[in-house]
Amino acid sequence: MDFDDLSPSGIHRIAGYSPYLDQLAGYANEMSLRQRSNLVQLERALNDYWALGQNSILSWTPLDDGLLVLVVPHYAIADYMSAMPGTDDEPNQITARFIAELISDERQLTLSQMQKVAKLLQVEPNQIHLREALTGHPVETLIIEKMIRRYGINYVESRAVTLFDIVGFALLTPFEQMTQLNSLSYSLNSAHAKMLEQDVSINFARCTSGDGFYIWNRDNGLEANVNLYHFMHIVLADNAIARSKSTSKVVPRLRACFHVGSCYEFHQAEGLNPTIHDFIVGDVTIELARMIDAAMPGQILVGDFVAELDPVKADLTQSQIHLDAKAFMERAQGNLAQLSGLELSGERVSAIKCYLTGERLESGDFNIRKLIIRDKHGLTRNAYNAKVNIYRDVANPILLGIEDKKLPLEEFGGRGAAGR
Repeated sequence: MDFDDLSPSGIHRIAGYSPYLDQLAGYANEMSLRQRSNLVQLERALNDYWALGQNSILSWTPLDDGLLVLVVPHYAIADYMSAMPGTDDEPNQITARFIAELISDERQLTLSQMQKVAKLLQVEPNQIHLREALTGHPVETLIIEKMIRRYGINYVESRAVTLFDIVGFALLTPFEQMTQLNSLSYSLNSAHAKMLEQDVSINFARCTSGDGFYIWNRDNGLEANVNLYHFMHIVLADNAIARSKSTSKVVPRLRACFHVGSCYEFHQAEGLNPTIHDFIVGDVTIELARMIDAAMPGQILVGDFVAELDPVKADLTQSQIHLDAKAFMERAQGNLAQLSGLELSGERVSAIKCYLTGERLESGDFNIRKLIIRDKHGLTRNAYNAKVNIYRDVANPILLGIEDKKLPLEEFGGRGAAGR
């Protein structure tokens, strides 16, 4: 990469590394060459402190002539997170919760906060001198935030993630594996394009699970999580249409799981730099991996989660900030109007219904049945079976998921039930 390229397109590549900073494209034209050079210089300095992955950058603070950064060895975060609790006489202020908050959300600290955190962690902040003072422009701040996160670890307390898994993947030839992964990748891109056409925002990221992909929305919040759920069933619909037209093993048969939970986001080292793309691991991916092992071909499972809402943004009281899977699905169904007019395989979608399945009651209504999944370690977890019906103006409806009556009455468990 040419660090002397100070054109807007060059800065777009250097200062934040696409796909982080699409916001920079409009602002770059207003930036002076010196301001652009600042970002290049900062990127170089952060890369040096990162030291091929030896260190992690926790926080930053703007100064008149540059900024302060808090740099710790990569193993130190694990040490902090596992620190033993203190005694009544000498309480330990470095708790796992404190570190989690430090590596969550915005990484910018005030000078006073930086000094207190550095003293608590017994780390001396490092000063980076820049040729020009920072302007404080929101996009400039966003760029620096993205840079800092790229060279550190980020904790997200409530992240929606979906897992698409190709059924029978291990039994395919290498060529068939390649073509089916490529087909799934196309369905992801196609679903993304269709949602953008309906002005439904989703900034999705992916990382491979080997047999498929973990997908998440880089944006946070209830709307972002709901949009990811709708993204999942549009991907499955695109895949179902492609399978109905294919006569070979090019198009995979899928199963999918959706869950909300905590995770860590990071950038693996690739050569001498962190990768552009982020990766995730945490409670949410562990739960998804256990659920997908029990899922039947074509099935959609939803975890038994409790999502945390932002009480300020959603104008909620403290007692209203917890949203369980059932309430989430009600929100998702109520949010489907924004997808009206969506076209699948050239046919306009007239209605979409998403719901959790259950048994028919004497009244004729249906309950919502909670499933028990036992994994290979003997641990159990709860999940729900989901169905999505997509109705089109002329063509037959697309019915996704499995009917409740086709499910085991007791526990799911092991790879046998999963169809592998």
